[in-house]
Amino acid sequence: MFTMLEYDFMRNAFAASGIVAVVAGVAGYFLVLRGQAFAGHALSHVGFAGATGAALLGISPVSGMLGLMVLGGIAMGALGQRLQGSDVAIGAVLALSLGLGMLFLHFFTAYASQVTALLFGNVLGVDSRMLWTLVVSGILCLALLAGISRPLIFASLQPELAEARGVSLRMVGILYLIVVAVVTAACIQIVGVLLVFTLLVCPGAAAQRLTSRLGRGIALSLLLALVEAWLGIAFAYFTDWPASFWISALSVGTYLAAVAASRWMDQRGPARAPPHFHPHSH
Repeated sequence: MFTMLEYDFMRNAFAASGIVAVVAGVAGYFLVLRGQAFAGHALSHVGFAGATGAALLGISPVSGMLGLMVLGGIAMGALGQRLQGSDVAIGAVLALSLGLGMLFLHFFTAYASQVTALLFGNVLGVDSRMLWTLVVSGILCLALLAGISRPLIFASLQPELAEARGVSLRMVGILYLIVVAVVTAACIQIVGVLLVFTLLVCPGAAAQRLTSRLGRGIALSLLLALVEAWLGIAFAYFTDWPASFWISALSVGTYLAAVAASRWMDQRGPARAPPHFHPHSH
């Protein structure tokens, strides 16, 4: 079991996936709580177009991906409630972004292997430079989440009351979706554009099925993401199957198990209340 830790690339993979899982577990919990699960998926596709477009212009694909995703997060946050429920428009943006990415890749293939890794993830290819990038971005994301935690919780659970108390829902939404953009970019390094839903949404959704306590839910979401990421890499090492497959399978399996467990608990007792938050008076 411990022989795999003798290799540098395995140690980097565990460290990188651990950092991403912690941040994704926390940010993803609020993504589900706010009913914005589409945001991470949409931003990942926008990021793919940014990565391939940047490669076409001779810029680092990772820089292009992150830059366009942050701009996309700001735009989504500015649109606010008007974006919710626009399934057709969101689906069109997803399809167009993926199509543009493939078009850019058609014209410039020098980064084909790197961009292809963005589609499906390549956690075993994380080097020390990328690892430090993930460390810095993870710390910044957690710091920003901590800074906006109170208005974010308030705006997520009681938006009308929060707005009446003077909380800027638009500003909170913009800052939060900037964090989501950076976290999504980090998740893409682990599971890829097409599977980013598994680390960013499934742990948070499973946690909310199992507990209505806000603090416990965030901690459980973080723990589930961490366990799924690390077990996925370990299974990949012993089976030689892709790590992104194992992480996705574990995430979806855990969510389905949480759904079954929550239904069983509801049958045995009263329905669980949704997460709640009582703001102190100013």
